[in-house]
Amino acid sequence: MSVIQKIRDKGGWIIFGLIAIALISFILQDAFKHSGNGPSTITVIGKVNGEDIQRADFQSKMDFYDQMGKQQHRPYEQSQLVTGVWEQLVSKTIINQEAGKLGLSFTAKELSDVLFGNNPPDWAKQQFTDPKTGQYNADVARQQFAELKKNPSSPNFKGVYDAYIQPTIDQTMSMKYHTLITQAVYVPKWMAEKTNADNNSLAKISYVSIPYTSVSDSAVKVTDDEIEAYLKKHQKVYEQKDETRQVAYVTFNASASAQDTAALVAQLNALKPGLQAVSNNDIKLFLSTKGSEVPYYNSYLSKSVLKQKVNDSLFNLPVGGVYGPYLDANNYVIAKMVDIKTLPDSVKVRHILVATQQQDPNSGELIPVRADSTAKKRLDSAIAEINSGKSFDSVCLKYSDDGTRDKGGVYDYFASGSMVEEFNDFAFNGKVGDKKTVQTMYGFHYVEILGQKGQEPAYKIAYIAKPISASQETINSVNTAAVEFAATSRDKNQFDANAAKQKKQVTTTQQGIKENDFTIDALGECRDLIKWAYEKNNGDVSEPIKVGENYVVAIVTGINKAGLPAAQAERPQVEPLVRNEKKAKIIIDTKIKGSTLEAIAQNAGTTVNVADSVSFSSLVIPVIGNEVNIIGAAFNKQIQGKASAPVAGTSGVFAVKGEGIFAKPSLNGNTDMQQKMIQAQIVQQLTGNQYKDIILEALKKSADIKDYRSEVY
Repeated sequence: MSVIQKIRDKGGWIIFGLIAIALISFILQDAFKHSGNGPSTITVIGKVNGEDIQRADFQSKMDFYDQMGKQQHRPYEQSQLVTGVWEQLVSKTIINQEAGKLGLSFTAKELSDVLFGNNPPDWAKQQFTDPKTGQYNADVARQQFAELKKNPSSPNFKGVYDAYIQPTIDQTMSMKYHTLITQAVYVPKWMAEKTNADNNSLAKISYVSIPYTSVSDSAVKVTDDEIEAYLKKHQKVYEQKDETRQVAYVTFNASASAQDTAALVAQLNALKPGLQAVSNNDIKLFLSTKGSEVPYYNSYLSKSVLKQKVNDSLFNLPVGGVYGPYLDANNYVIAKMVDIKTLPDSVKVRHILVATQQQDPNSGELIPVRADSTAKKRLDSAIAEINSGKSFDSVCLKYSDDGTRDKGGVYDYFASGSMVEEFNDFAFNGKVGDKKTVQTMYGFHYVEILGQKGQEPAYKIAYIAKPISASQETINSVNTAAVEFAATSRDKNQFDANAAKQKKQVTTTQQGIKENDFTIDALGECRDLIKWAYEKNNGDVSEPIKVGENYVVAIVTGINKAGLPAAQAERPQVEPLVRNEKKAKIIIDTKIKGSTLEAIAQNAGTTVNVADSVSFSSLVIPVIGNEVNIIGAAFNKQIQGKASAPVAGTSGVFAVKGEGIFAKPSLNGNTDMQQKMIQAQIVQQLTGNQYKDIILEALKKSADIKDYRSEVY
């Protein structure tokens, strides 16, 4: 719910600067401590061409990115961390191995040029850009790193090096390697000349087309042996580097029942009299005892800030009135109108914060950094300097712990609810020009109101919000049903029969599941189910496994070892292709008769057609469609003026007669220009794909990679 979320985030503005402080603190501490996951004692998480990826290094990087995500309010799922860190370390190892073979290195002077030159990394720009000039201050950056280097064995040095310096070196080495490859691209003159000629070539053909649909599917049976033969013939297309597994599953929904929802509504109705009767002085304590999903925001929110579907009903409440229960997202809520005022729409302030607490980067909890008395004395000193005539900006820069200190402590116009209660109360209840020392959970603030805009009603509202969740009775009932299903479904026939009896859909995975996958099709993240599938044999049925709000019972339906997959696994994709090959033979044997197109057309009961201006550089022929084999035949000089042998295409079998090959007028026949253009296209293919690094993917494909992540995660 939008209002509830806003209240949860009420301290965001104040702690913005503290997050930055905490982040640096985190980096300069033991940011890479190993937390350990699972009982596994393995120390190597994988190998790349025989080189180990250490589990400790892998886990430390996961810990780091996990904390970074939390600091930026974008927490990562474990699946994202495991996959992302694995790809990063594998890529880094491969690039370093290849760079080593070529003698590429990265010197201290190069690092200095990267960090302190004209184009520093983004992280360095963010940390060392002068807020007054907007320019990167290389001298300050150099001084800071020089201080760190004085004690290279300290946790501070290791934290910064691992978090920023090493990734910068890795990225630069990768750029070096990629540049070496792309600069080696060369297109010979003969290729440019041939490309020019091909691009300007057009052909005219006559043809007879007999579609595959002229032979019914039921007349053509495809055996497993034929599919296996097709897979072997096209081994490079279908060969699998990793083992995959298939499962089929049914789900038992364990979300809240109608009875659970009714019980929740009844519970909230029972709380309404108490909420209505409690005094304003005691309301915070009252709410804390009721287990509300929404912490009480003991300040005012403007009408424009409150965004709920029931706003009209809430705004019509008198002071002391209670409304609900009403549905908001996944909660049922009752609300009490505590007070109503007319306040500004938005306020501009400047302030100096002397912190007493800041957020711990690991736990997110507030930890003490100064005693109240010490903080108050420090703030009093700052106020005294301002009163003596010193500029607010200079005093703020000297004393404030907030991220706005470089901007004179200014928070430009913000809406109510953006600050913690005490700060919000003064900013919106005071007048322009008012100054006051305000104490919040973060410390002592000296606040001056610089401006206020507009006037509108503002409300102080207390919420009791309870999530809609399944009762233990509902969960037990669904789990029992899933257990009974699993107990009576010990093979695939029983599994399918029980599902049909209970009218449950059996879902089969469309793609093979890899050992280190975290998700399955529509189920989403279900790591426990995937690990189970790799511990069992074909035909084994699982006990119920909790996935989200469902209990899942699964059966292993296929195990595809590395190499060519089994015929049954690839049948859905390959069977139509093999069937068309067999249809092509039937058509050629029974319907292609005669040495001319006219004779072939008469025997097949069809007509001779013409395709003009067939382009060699195109993949499509007008009317015919995507038929590259026919395009190739159109430019075959051996069939000019006579009918070709039958050609099996994508949609059917064709007989083709060349009616002429000619060149179209062209203004782009310059060979040098064509050379450069082809070369640029190749380089772009290697470097310009935003989804995949082609060079790196090729190196990974040829590398010997051993992946042991599934033993830990």
